[in-house]
Amino acid sequence: MRIAYLTGEYPRATDTFIQRELTTLRTLGADVHTFSVRRTGDEHMVGVEQQQERDRTFYILPPNPIKLLLAHLNILLASPKRYLQAIKLAWSTSQPGFRGAFYQLFYFLEAGILAQQIKIRQIVHLHNHIAEASGTVAMLAALMGGFTYSFTLHGPYIFFRPYQWRLDEKIKRALFVCCISHYARSQAMIFAPTQKWNQLHIIHCGVDPASFQITSHQQSSKNLLFIGRLVAAKGLPILLESLGILKQTHPNILLTVVGDGPDRKQLEQTTNQLGLNQNVNFVGYKSQVQVREYFQQTDVFVMSSFAEGIPVVLMEAMAAGLPVVATQIAGISELVEDCVNGYLVPPGDIISLAARVDKLLLNHQLRAAFGKAGRAKVEKDFNIHYEVERLHRLMSSAILGHVESVRPKLQDELLQDKQIVFTIKG
Repeated sequence: MRIAYLTGEYPRATDTFIQRELTTLRTLGADVHTFSVRRTGDEHMVGVEQQQERDRTFYILPPNPIKLLLAHLNILLASPKRYLQAIKLAWSTSQPGFRGAFYQLFYFLEAGILAQQIKIRQIVHLHNHIAEASGTVAMLAALMGGFTYSFTLHGPYIFFRPYQWRLDEKIKRALFVCCISHYARSQAMIFAPTQKWNQLHIIHCGVDPASFQITSHQQSSKNLLFIGRLVAAKGLPILLESLGILKQTHPNILLTVVGDGPDRKQLEQTTNQLGLNQNVNFVGYKSQVQVREYFQQTDVFVMSSFAEGIPVVLMEAMAAGLPVVATQIAGISELVEDCVNGYLVPPGDIISLAARVDKLLLNHQLRAAFGKAGRAKVEKDFNIHYEVERLHRLMSSAILGHVESVRPKLQDELLQDKQIVFTIKG
């Protein structure tokens, strides 16, 4: 199975779940070629795995003008009809206004380079992660090149502007869609005709539980951990304000913030204004090995996000046996079960966030119980090996022309699995 993977920027330090997915697919025998619209900056090269993936990835931008022209000329000569259809599709799915048309022109040009590369490498199928701009490139390239494509639907950002990104057209033309949660699938169903619903499959992002050592919980505790991009959607100001409340009863409390982003400077200023300089440590991006070391030094993992899919970093924390406190949004409740393996709090609620963290800090037995339950949840439902096996089965069957239902299962499969016997009494 020779396939292509496309994202807008690969490999980023925050996209380790894609790297794990590709590695596992390759161990299952798939010949995976990686493509990225933009080249990843050095700040994302936090480990050897990122460097290796960057070295083997084809980058569309910046294009060589001569190669760009030749790629489009070859695609045009190979099938003028498909090429003209791609022009029509690009025009009909362009975002409104001059700027939308301008960007769509770039997506079209990028798609021609991608289609030509896929043709040269004799790749049979293209899969896209993150369905916004790179999803448009994938859709246009598939039409130009005459091959099939699929994509993984994460959210949350595409759900903010589904009409502008023409999520409906991307679903309609895709061979199948991988949705990372029931929530993501339900949003896709809004924009898909009912006859396409059985082509919307739930394939979780996952982690390898065996890679994470289970954290031991001591009676004394003070260490909180946040991991993620430093952007508005992560709700870090809420977490910092809750930390100010917690500091009153836990003066030595320490929050480690792993990650970087455009809001870092502003968040550091907010930390200073709240008098929390001694209680917050911004450490930037870290490698996967370093992240696992931080888990071992942590008592409670905290996520204060306003918008998420199902964060992989929550899976990692739970695989390490950490209790988590997260906001009750999108698909998070499909991973974090309130009062079972963590706490769910309303987004933006400073008081509730502080109260739940405080309860965990004061009770090491509760932390251990939540951590054990969280580990079991990840092993059962978010194990990378099980999820990629489902993806491999789905992709290989779809390419052969018969899409196999992997999740949610069809009704007759559910009846067989549960061995339900119906007795009809006269």
